[in-house]
Amino acid sequence: MRRALPLILFAIGLVALGVAATVLLVPQAGQVATSSVGGPFTLTNQDGKRVTERDYAGAAHLVFFGFTHCPDICPTTLQQIGDVLQALGPKGRDMKALFIAVDPERDTPEALKTYLASFDPRIVGLTGTPEEVAAAVKAYRAYVRKVPTKGDDYTMEHTSLVYIMDAKNRFVSALNLTKPADQTAAELARAM
Repeated sequence: MRRALPLILFAIGLVALGVAATVLLVPQAGQVATSSVGGPFTLTNQDGKRVTERDYAGAAHLVFFGFTHCPDICPTTLQQIGDVLQALGPKGRDMKALFIAVDPERDTPEALKTYLASFDPRIVGLTGTPEEVAAAVKAYRAYVRKVPTKGDDYTMEHTSLVYIMDAKNRFVSALNLTKPADQTAAELARAM
């Protein structure tokens, strides 16, 4: 019995710890866990106008980090975003998708304007100084890393998540682009 007592007390402690974690960490019915994803930014759009996150408040919107020299992920994701916006129909008429360029050295407003002309016009390109872009990346808890390639060239590793932000600039969830555009649009409409 002496040897079993420590095991019994340990088991009781584990159960109590599990109950405490469940009570403290699982949101109660009707409550939504808050997130610190997103935040203030000041950037320049593809038309050369200075904008902040407040310019996109008032309507749900999407945020995606990328760069114009991206060989595959960025153009594919931007096309998928455009397809979802089209599939939303009238519900997506005023929705914007912010394409925040993580390569401010090459992604000038003019470069963004030219690049984004191939995609849905509701996709807005944003760039800025390296410090401004870094602040936006940090606010969205994204990842960016410049990776040297041949010679003086480089590529950018970056988060490929598409953030759904509500009308108050609060993070809702990530957009699931693994499904057909109409199914993703239906999920997005429910999340808005």
